[in-house]
Amino acid sequence: MPRIEDANGLAPTTYRERFLPEHLDPTLRDATAQGPYSISFETSATIAAVDFEACFDLIASSSASAYAASGVGWSPVKKRKEMKLPDLRYLLLRDPATQFQGFLSFMLTYEDGHEVVYCYELHLAQAVQRRGLGKHLMSLMETVGTNAGVEKSMLTVFLENETALKFYERLGYTKDDYSPEPRKLRNGTVKMPTYVILSKSLQEWDTGNEESEDDRKSRV
Repeated sequence: MPRIEDANGLAPTTYRERFLPEHLDPTLRDATAQGPYSISFETSATIAAVDFEACFDLIASSSASAYAASGVGWSPVKKRKEMKLPDLRYLLLRDPATQFQGFLSFMLTYEDGHEVVYCYELHLAQAVQRRGLGKHLMSLMETVGTNAGVEKSMLTVFLENETALKFYERLGYTKDDYSPEPRKLRNGTVKMPTYVILSKSLQEWDTGNEESEDDRKSRV
């Protein structure tokens, strides 16, 4: 069975044990030494209704306007449906009082023929932002991708979200080859994309190997 399908077919406990062994640190503290925070792993099928709604509310409050201003548009119904995709996984963040403070959702999937781990959403409550917690959640997702043997980590960011763009750049993400480019319309108008696709390699290639990048891509 192909690697992605095999991974997504694992039971939640097996998935966690295989791809996140000993990485959900119960003593996690943020950059200001506050904590301990806890991170739980859930699937779109196992996430509690109250946590699902908390995740949706964070998306709506922080990104609905950006969706509405883009060509994508904001649809609560479509977003909820996306959040229930069978292969979507969640990392839920709680503070010392066990209050929900944010989440990251991701999926092991294919993107333009490549095996990747794709970050669907990363949202933190304002009270815990800029404390290194988003970076930690991203690290956990990348650990899943590395342990699953996929080629890279990918995500989509609205161009108007300059704070997020700088955050991902600091983590080593760069514009992916498949990110949309400006399009020139028939009337000469140039239509700029409203989002960018970023990616980060998760596999170290042997520097002594002379194979070309095209050869590497064709092998995936």
